[in-house]
Amino acid sequence: MAPVVDWCPCSAEFCRAALPPENWSGTRPPLTSNDGPQMTTPAEDASETSSWVDKLGDIMERWVPDALTTAILLMVVLIQFALLVGAGGEPTFSAYYRGLWMFLSFTMQMTLILVLSLVISASPVFTRIVGAIAKIPRTRAGVVTGAALCCGCLAYVNWGISLAMGPVVAIYFCREAEDKGIDIDFLFLLAVMAGVGSIWQFGLSASAPLVMADPDQKLVQIEGVTTMSLSSTIWSTASLVHVAAFVTACIVAGCWLMPRNGKSISQFPDALRVAEISNTPAEVVSQGTEPLTPAKQLEHSRLLLIPLIAMLVAWLYFHFFVKERSVDINTVNTILLLLGLVLHQSVHKFQAALQNAIKLSWPIVVLYQLYAGVAGLIQFTPVGETIVAVMEPIATPYTLPLLTAMVSTVVAIFIPTSGGQWAIQGAVTSQLALQVGITPQRALLALSVGDHMGNLLTPFWAVVGANIARVDFRLYFGYRLIFAALWFVIGVLCFTFLPC
Repeated sequence: MAPVVDWCPCSAEFCRAALPPENWSGTRPPLTSNDGPQMTTPAEDASETSSWVDKLGDIMERWVPDALTTAILLMVVLIQFALLVGAGGEPTFSAYYRGLWMFLSFTMQMTLILVLSLVISASPVFTRIVGAIAKIPRTRAGVVTGAALCCGCLAYVNWGISLAMGPVVAIYFCREAEDKGIDIDFLFLLAVMAGVGSIWQFGLSASAPLVMADPDQKLVQIEGVTTMSLSSTIWSTASLVHVAAFVTACIVAGCWLMPRNGKSISQFPDALRVAEISNTPAEVVSQGTEPLTPAKQLEHSRLLLIPLIAMLVAWLYFHFFVKERSVDINTVNTILLLLGLVLHQSVHKFQAALQNAIKLSWPIVVLYQLYAGVAGLIQFTPVGETIVAVMEPIATPYTLPLLTAMVSTVVAIFIPTSGGQWAIQGAVTSQLALQVGITPQRALLALSVGDHMGNLLTPFWAVVGANIARVDFRLYFGYRLIFAALWFVIGVLCFTFLPC
């Protein structure tokens, strides 16, 4: 009997158990007849777009270091900058000292968001629901619209779930479309999912707005501003219009610009296998003939979770109805924990999914502390004031959202985390916003536009999605740039002219 493949569609790391290491370079040696399905990267179908995208990918791979290395380089640059603007050696070191460990609480919150999202994505319930929805559309426009709305809803609820499930949504909808004879380009639909997934920036797991909604937050200190209600950030008129307009634009672009006679899902047999594997249990445990011990019976019992689930429900009731508080990061994590326990139905299954999810989360545990040190250099030395002074002459209520989005795009290329970026830029951006006469909320939302623009322009997150879908990211990376442009233009217009 062939060995059981321990794979789950919720992350690139889990996929490594299903594919041999040579697949992760984007190519694979020729297969023998016994090797099974092969990842498809047809050279004969290469276009001018994929050619320049290959060059872009090569340049990024050659010159852009990983996040940890970048954080160190950024620290060195800012130390030099602080000394250049007259901070002095001791004040510069003191600023780094003050900042280095100020993100500890925030780090754990972000880690839990990612881990618990991946735990939920590992649940068979999710893929079964997506599979059922994918059977509904009967036309090309229906497939694009259904997939976009499905992924958009996931993204609005939680960024981790949409990151894990977006490629799976594309696979299910393309499989059903091909069965019905509907022409859908699988690679382009992957790009549509990546585009629509951007709306998490103004959804229920938006890092910076949730942090600023917490009265006890100490991440970014803004003079005269203690908290920012969600009604003034993610639920403002500008944000709601942006989400609706961008999702609509993605659907229109998906229907109008999708290549005719494109690459169907059947040309990517490894991707097609995702739909088959995701309908099987993520973990197969051989129990043999021996009965479970009393301890193991407890671990597998659904009844054991009832007290914990009851307490989590009570916590949410107390938070919303007794304390009358709004949604914050702790609330989101409580809901994610509750959903993870309910969907996995036992301590044993939950812990198995949790162990796999934690493998993906190790980088941010250290990275956020390095970002905190960098934030300290900006906030507690003249560096921040110098940046404000440089931008102030050209900053107006109508130019600052554009300037903020452009600067945060550049920063996001090197710092692939929304929370870390807000921690570094938040105080400076808010200070400049107050000086030119607009609200810090408007500045925060414009910064979020640039943050995800950087995510769409770099291969970092594209590779994660491609690994889940089992394709070479270069095959669809060029399509993502279409949605990056839509995201930036719509975002700057909304957060320049609409109320927030």
